[in-house]
Amino acid sequence: MALSRSMRTCLHSGRLALLAILVSGGIVLQILACALYNNWWPMLTVLMYLILPMPLIFFLGSNSLSMMSNDGDAWVNFTKFLTGASIVGSIAIPSILKHAGVIGWGALTMELSSFVVFGVAILWFIQMNGEDEYTSVF
Repeated sequence: MALSRSMRTCLHSGRLALLAILVSGGIVLQILACALYNNWWPMLTVLMYLILPMPLIFFLGSNSLSMMSNDGDAWVNFTKFLTGASIVGSIAIPSILKHAGVIGWGALTMELSSFVVFGVAILWFIQMNGEDEYTSVF
């Protein structure tokens, strides 16, 4: 079943809109985790969210397949290390703040759910970016 070009464009625009809604939802959860509990310490996690895409942008360029393979040069391995450190930091910062008694369970839950929403958005973006326009179903 072949879809017309305008239908494919419409479906692609809808996926981009849903991706934007996911990212906005993650930002709202991040802000609510701080505003509802009148404690702005959980905003430290935003630093990790800002650092997370930087290694991918600077070191990998347009070759997204090298990130998923086992082999690679030193820059690809360094990129994988920095990405992993950013992901661990995104989970560790709210956990450490909760363990230290700086934030409560509600703020921790909202922070971690914000991380999950951002993670789903990033994975969906990578999947959308890797699809070929002519081989996708939609």
